[in-house]
Amino acid sequence: MENPESTADLSKEQQIMRAMRKTLTSIVRDTAPRDGDPSPLCSATVENIRMCLGLISAREAELAELLGLARNERPRYSDEAASTQAMQFVVPGKKLN
Repeated sequence: MENPESTADLSKEQQIMRAMRKTLTSIVRDTAPRDGDPSPLCSATVENIRMCLGLISAREAELAELLGLARNERPRYSDEAASTQAMQFVVPGKKLN
């Protein structure tokens, strides 16, 4: 898969934001209750994780805007057909009448 932002292209702050987001989401995934078991995390911790992820997302959006990056870009396979096609228009010649 092609990634529009390789790690080498990211600033140190962007790398930190990405690492924090991945770590927090991994913690949530690893501690998710299964088979009706109660969550090992208290509700305050869950709320704090939500707040942190919201702040990370907001800062990532600010950084993307500062760098002129589109936030709706998604990775795609290199052999995947493009969903849009550029069209070339020819300016019509001047009418003689």
